[in-house]
Amino acid sequence: MKKNRWYALSIISLSVFFSLSLWFSASVIADDLRERWALTPLMEGWLSAAVPVGFVAGAFLSAVLGLADRFNTRKLFALAALAGGILNMLILFADTIAIGLLLRILTGAALAGVYPPAVKLISLWFPKQRGAAIGILIAALTLGTSLPHALFLFTSGAEAGIVLILSSLLAFTAAVLMYGALGEAPVKPNPSIFSIGLLSKVIKNRPVMLANYGYFGHMWELYGMWTWLPAFLAASFAQSAVPEEWSTAAAFTAIGAAGAIGCIAGGLLADRIGRSLLTIAAMGISAACALSIGWTFGSALWLTILLAVIWGASVIADSAQFSAAVSDFAEPEYTGTALTFQMCIGFLISVISINLIPVFQMWMGWEWVFAILSIGPVLGMAAMWKVRAYEKKSASSTPVN
Repeated sequence: MKKNRWYALSIISLSVFFSLSLWFSASVIADDLRERWALTPLMEGWLSAAVPVGFVAGAFLSAVLGLADRFNTRKLFALAALAGGILNMLILFADTIAIGLLLRILTGAALAGVYPPAVKLISLWFPKQRGAAIGILIAALTLGTSLPHALFLFTSGAEAGIVLILSSLLAFTAAVLMYGALGEAPVKPNPSIFSIGLLSKVIKNRPVMLANYGYFGHMWELYGMWTWLPAFLAASFAQSAVPEEWSTAAAFTAIGAAGAIGCIAGGLLADRIGRSLLTIAAMGISAACALSIGWTFGSALWLTILLAVIWGASVIADSAQFSAAVSDFAEPEYTGTALTFQMCIGFLISVISINLIPVFQMWMGWEWVFAILSIGPVLGMAAMWKVRAYEKKSASSTPVN
């Protein structure tokens, strides 16, 4: 097997890209499932929220059991991708919303065996200077998450279930790539210990918790936007009698293409201007988009698309920087616990915002509902401004050679 780290990065990123197509694979065929399962708007929200619920449960259980340390990380990824693909395809045979939600929760749990192990693999292949590699990995995650919109677009006119089949086949391909095309990393992994008993040290570490608060604000917005922006675009384009395919293409462009560019650009900018400033700038732009895009509903489609693209790029541009900030300020003995805590709470918060949007949309309309999402980045900016003071203090205390 090749030991070239850029080859490894391409295999890992491609596998993440394929596997993450499972995340929204059921959401993009909600119209079909709405008829089959008699979905209400609230139930439709849970169709998307069930995946992060499963992801949190899977990530927490994996951390407690130390699965990434007990088993080969590459093989764990392959097994999880295989399981996720099977669970996703079983939705074709689910005849009730209860079974469908259970399968989505289990799919989310399987994906907890994909993304965190991928991050660990990157750290093994890139023990130093991994900023660009992490940026590319998150770009792959972003593109993969939005891929079902592209699949739906290119299979227009076919059975809705074809999206589920294609995303499952992509997950199976990811399993084959990880198992057969990627060799073992040249660096041996260090155990990433998770301990409930160490949570008190995490909570008492002020800069770590400030970085967490920034991440929580980021997650309040991110998955709420990824889940409901396509529905907003579809409703807005319908007001102008624009074909549905246009709104699907706009959703993929904003979430996937623009998001991937934002990930890479965010990583490069963070190295130049600092993590905290990058997160503040990204959250400021995304909050402004959340507040303003509703004003374009049903009119000025070019402005709607422009704001959606800017929002898609900015909402994910800072994603990698919050965990990096935790790693900077946490002691080695509880870094693993701090990162697991950050991820689990962040995804649980996203479940709340995903389910609030359809409730408030019925009351406020599309014109104002995304203002709810802007609350997260505004609070996150305040937290990261305080992190900036700790970054300056840390930089000033570092001896110059």
